[in-house]
Amino acid sequence: MSVLSEITLRRNPELQLGQKIWQLNWGLVLLVLLLAGIGFAMLYSAASGSWDPWAVRQAIRFGGGLLLMFVVALIDIRFWFRVAYPIYFCALALLGAVEVMGTVGMGAQRWIDLGVMQLQPSELMKIALVMALARYFHGITYADIGRPTYLIVPLLLVGAPALLVLKQPDLGTAGMLLTVGGALFLVAGVRWWKFLLVIAAAGAALPVAWNFLHDYQKNRVMTFLDPESDPLGAGYHILQSKIALGSGGIFGKGFLQGTQSHLNFLPEKQTDFIFTMLAEEWGMVGGLGLLGLYLLVFVYGFAIALRSRSHFGRLLAMGLTVNLFLYVFINIAMVMGLLPVVGVPLPLVSYGGTVMLATLIGLGLLLSVSIHRDLRIPRRGPRED
Repeated sequence: MSVLSEITLRRNPELQLGQKIWQLNWGLVLLVLLLAGIGFAMLYSAASGSWDPWAVRQAIRFGGGLLLMFVVALIDIRFWFRVAYPIYFCALALLGAVEVMGTVGMGAQRWIDLGVMQLQPSELMKIALVMALARYFHGITYADIGRPTYLIVPLLLVGAPALLVLKQPDLGTAGMLLTVGGALFLVAGVRWWKFLLVIAAAGAALPVAWNFLHDYQKNRVMTFLDPESDPLGAGYHILQSKIALGSGGIFGKGFLQGTQSHLNFLPEKQTDFIFTMLAEEWGMVGGLGLLGLYLLVFVYGFAIALRSRSHFGRLLAMGLTVNLFLYVFINIAMVMGLLPVVGVPLPLVSYGGTVMLATLIGLGLLLSVSIHRDLRIPRRGPRED
């Protein structure tokens, strides 16, 4: 785009549909397509060279989710500002509904059966929480953030869904909600010493919290500390993952040639441990290549946040990028044995419907911030115009 066109858009940030499509961040869209393509290839390999049962379903879900991502991106960011709280409370109601009508799987009650798919409301809450916190902190001044009473509402916004998710139980997702919330508190201007107080209090409460964990959660922590103590039981997953990672070497065994995964030594290879299978078949080079693509996505996300002229847009883009970063960091640290196994998938690559949907909605919001980066939103909202 020419400098003259850029200046014209800054003077008149109200964009027509054609201009919005022109303003789409196509570099970010290309990265999304590349990551999803790698996911399809690995799901094809996980089924020993077959599109069924995972790759074809993932491709169909991605097609629908991609269309939804573009729709979300083209909608005015001021609309997302207005509906941030309603979306949050809808997601909170869905989390509450899980307690009443949720389906149980793998020892946890996390899903609602919609007939065509199993909806996991906690994944949608990750996006809804970022939207709600971004709206709240947009509406208060920097001086207000320094007053403890102004932090009660955002603490409740974070605490309520985290407690519901812990009850499912889903320790990993609850931790992600708390971390994303904490990141937005920090970006909004909450002082460091207040974080240190919270961290110190959390550390002091750990012995008490340990007593409230389920037995399998305690086993995961103990296995993380010493996986060799039960190599055929609780430590099996992580030991097999490490063997597969190491056997890939620098260049890997080749596509469809991963012995640990294809001989079914590697569990959950289509979901939580898909990065392990990729590293076994494509080696360290393939693993670093995938990480490089994710790194570019994070760079795009932070650049979009920095270029936004509205505080809501900055916070929204920053929160969504941190959320995506946590997915990638926790999943890869988990399969390497650097964190306990907490069931966090690799975005756009792991098999899963709700995760794919939530990731693409989040990316759509990120693209919306990019398109509408020159729009200013008054502190009390667009009605103040």
